[in-house]
Amino acid sequence: MIFTDTSLRERTGLEMTGTLYLCATPIGNLKDMTPRVIETLQAVDIIAAEDTRNSLKLLNHFAIKTSMTSYHEYNKIEKADYLVEQLIQGKNIALITDAGTPAVSDPGEILVQKCMEAGIAVTSLPGASACITALTLSGLGTRRFCFEGFLPSDKKEKAEILEELREETRTIILYEAPHRLVKTLREIYDTVGERKITLCRELTKKFETILPTTLEGALAYYEEEEPRGEYVLVLEGRSRLAIKEEERLAFQEMTVEEHMAYYEKEGMDKKSAMKQVAKDRGVTKREIYQYFLQK
Repeated sequence: MIFTDTSLRERTGLEMTGTLYLCATPIGNLKDMTPRVIETLQAVDIIAAEDTRNSLKLLNHFAIKTSMTSYHEYNKIEKADYLVEQLIQGKNIALITDAGTPAVSDPGEILVQKCMEAGIAVTSLPGASACITALTLSGLGTRRFCFEGFLPSDKKEKAEILEELREETRTIILYEAPHRLVKTLREIYDTVGERKITLCRELTKKFETILPTTLEGALAYYEEEEPRGEYVLVLEGRSRLAIKEEERLAFQEMTVEEHMAYYEKEGMDKKSAMKQVAKDRGVTKREIYQYFLQK
């Protein structure tokens, strides 16, 4: 419930501090705006928007007259402090991003953290989210996934994250801008090798495109086609079976004695180590036992 009248707050006995509302907005199709978000944006005292000019079009469409203030990547620290002060004074504030759910790969996370530290109530009004929309359309595994957002611009940090993603077994979701798409696809391919990938662009819009392919296929496609629109990349995680096979082959390069010593150094007793060695090498425990008897 939103209270914009001080006397009403006093009569209910609630704290005088306001509430921060995280309001999801459409990622393309305005019909995806929820009635609850519209009502909230009309009722709060202030709307904090990533780009006030862009958001004004949205507010005008729904006849929302609430005053706006800018909150974006370049003022996220000092402006968050200002907004927290307004909340402490009893103002209710709605946070919106250019498209989708605030605080996901978004400066809103700083404001949420500061509100939590100040003991200010924060609630979320669910709605459109590009990463979840793309995941459901990808045709890849949805039970286990991770969200990476935009890769960092710093070369060293990006390389480190890509190395981490090389070993990731969950489906991976990334964002990318059209002018960096081909470079990013190449960097991913060079690090993780060939994988399935689904490229989603212009989600929920008239020219929505879903391209299930492989990294090699995507690179070949965009040699002929110019990337347009914002992209969500849904990348297949590393195969757990492939990892196990790689480990098995690595163990095969060890002698049985080295293999046993490896687990004994990890703290296993001889019986447990023998059992694990047999499992790693795809043989029975009896075969390992017989091997040592013959030594």
